[in-house]
Amino acid sequence: MELKLNNNKTVRAWCMYDWANSVYNLVITTTFFPIYFLGVTSASFGENNVPFLGRSFKNSSLYDYTLAFAYLMMALLLPILSSIADSQGNKKKFLQFFCYLGGSACIGLFWFHGSNITWGIMCFTFAVIGYSGSLVFYNSYLPEIASPEDQDKVSARGFMMGYIGSVLLQTIGFGLVLYFMSKGDKTSGPLITFLLVGIWWMGFAQITFANLPKSQRASGKLDTNFLTAGFKELAKVWSQVRKLSVLNWYIVAYFFYSIGVMTVMLVATMFGSKLLGLPTTKLIITVVLIQLVAIVGAFSISKLSGVFGNLKVLMGIVVLWIFICLAAYGIATLRESGENVELYFYGLATAVGLVMGGIQSLSRSTYSKLMPKTKDTASFFSFYDVTEKIAIVIGMFTFGYIDEMLGMKNSVLALIVFFVLGFLALVITRRKQLKMDKPK
Repeated sequence: MELKLNNNKTVRAWCMYDWANSVYNLVITTTFFPIYFLGVTSASFGENNVPFLGRSFKNSSLYDYTLAFAYLMMALLLPILSSIADSQGNKKKFLQFFCYLGGSACIGLFWFHGSNITWGIMCFTFAVIGYSGSLVFYNSYLPEIASPEDQDKVSARGFMMGYIGSVLLQTIGFGLVLYFMSKGDKTSGPLITFLLVGIWWMGFAQITFANLPKSQRASGKLDTNFLTAGFKELAKVWSQVRKLSVLNWYIVAYFFYSIGVMTVMLVATMFGSKLLGLPTTKLIITVVLIQLVAIVGAFSISKLSGVFGNLKVLMGIVVLWIFICLAAYGIATLRESGENVELYFYGLATAVGLVMGGIQSLSRSTYSKLMPKTKDTASFFSFYDVTEKIAIVIGMFTFGYIDEMLGMKNSVLALIVFFVLGFLALVITRRKQLKMDKPK
């Protein structure tokens, strides 16, 4: 039996998972953990001498490389998992598995104190895998629960729920940090916050698991060799994508601008902490500001897409990202000359917030609209997510390597290349779409 489109109960249950898991992305990856990781590793080993796997790393680069490795693992695993989920119609079980893996790993970070670097890296890696792994199965429900004309709205609603929930928990975490810092304790606040993230994520996800119906089972039989079946499925999706010129060029565009977008989002806090020297409290306030602005941005961009079309709006957003990177480089240069850059940084954070949620939400719904009508939604969204994961791997590795060789501000500048390539591919996508829509 097929899922009923635009069912309010189902849509609410689906959006609730954004509320549940977005706390990981904001609290762990974006705010508290990068600052905490840099602080405790510097205290234990020094900034440029963190030992891991027989080599010494710059702590910020080790953080970047860990993220790159985790997303590379997911790029390899997701094709296998999604094909099994599509064939068996059990996407919800995979969603549950990755939710519990990620949530448990966040709880595990409670016992990371800097000197036990292997434990910290391991928990962080599994948290990333849990978060990103669950998203492919979560995203793949979108075309099954919402009609094409409602997918922009439903996608944006999910992101807005995520931002609201994550800001709420981040505010609680901020209060904990301030409380313990007033007692001279710099570690208990973040550690308890890591614990709360895991509990929040797994706890609120129960609403989704209880109310989200079983997914549709794809046609055809599951390949008996599950290790190769996923990649065969991915190749099948790729062969279909290549025949659809608009979707093909859109994926190219998404790949390149995702390298820039995801890298900026993942390193923004480290940029403010390490390069600009902003204190922890001000960084947390800044990230809260970004999330609040992102709620408005996601809603506004959803409305703009209805007026101007998805591709035009995406092109405009990518241009804004290029200016954001240029501004970040300029702020870092001013900081090196001794100027106070706090107000500039807050302005930059506001700009990031306006385009951050909007580009993610609109990218997801645009892909959902452009893909062909199929029951193999997990495989198609696996292709989408693998594209994003490979983009993150390239972005984080490039950022970390340039940081080690030339400094972090040059890493930011290098991201402009990827945004420019993404913009050019969007221009081609738009032209292909207009050609197809033109009456014959």
